[in-house]
Amino acid sequence: MKLNELNKLTQSLGKTTTMPVLFIGHGSPMNAIEENEFVAGFRNVAKEIPKPSAILCVSAHWETRGTFVTAMKNPPTIHDFGGFPKDLFEVQYPAPGSPELAKETKSLITKTQVGLDEKWGLDHGAWSVIKHLYPHADIPVIQMSIDYSQTPQHHYELAQEIKSLREKGVLIIGSGNMVHNLGMVAWKRLNENFGFDWAIEANEKMKKCILDGNHKDLINFRSQGKAFDLAIPTPEHYLPLLYSLALKGEKEPVSLFNDKMVAGSLTMTSVKIG
Repeated sequence: MKLNELNKLTQSLGKTTTMPVLFIGHGSPMNAIEENEFVAGFRNVAKEIPKPSAILCVSAHWETRGTFVTAMKNPPTIHDFGGFPKDLFEVQYPAPGSPELAKETKSLITKTQVGLDEKWGLDHGAWSVIKHLYPHADIPVIQMSIDYSQTPQHHYELAQEIKSLREKGVLIIGSGNMVHNLGMVAWKRLNENFGFDWAIEANEKMKKCILDGNHKDLINFRSQGKAFDLAIPTPEHYLPLLYSLALKGEKEPVSLFNDKMVAGSLTMTSVKIG
């Protein structure tokens, strides 16, 4: 891309105020249509930050070989789940896409080749949360995929390459769950703020690392013991946290919200940077 073309893209993204970064524990897709404390937390954090020019979301639910960004003008709402009520499948979140932001994101990343995707859209890791942040669907949204073949360190370093988007009004959101073990969910306690001992242990250590700025141990999560192994049986819901943390400035404040356990083996703990 020629320099003058890149400058045009930069100007089209508008703002120069540094945007905060979010990691959001998205939990059940039902949060999209329910009223609960977590949905209230999503709405409250949106009130605390400037309205973005655009949103880039890294969702646990788009894993690929290689890295891609959605580049269509009108991303479809993807209902990538089963066994839920009809009302949930009827939800649409018709936010526009941003081919310009997709191209700029691609141009910033040198660590790997980035593909421009025309087939994906917005999965529930993105729209089930963003619809509460910005219910009018009036902000362009793109997603960036998680390359399942790469290491946690790779993901962290890749995220650092898009830090400059924060200076252009782009809200970057990681969407997953820090503790996410569906195989050990206490289904009879699905609506309770309850956590198994190992889940509480892992969550507390994760939070301490986040607040202390100890990203090294979070990147090396496979070396943190049994509690972490149970909390992160597969990495896709955890890796969006690393994307968000990688974007933190040296002296930026970090705060937690929706810090609750659910059904024994899940956490809704969410992070605001900036």
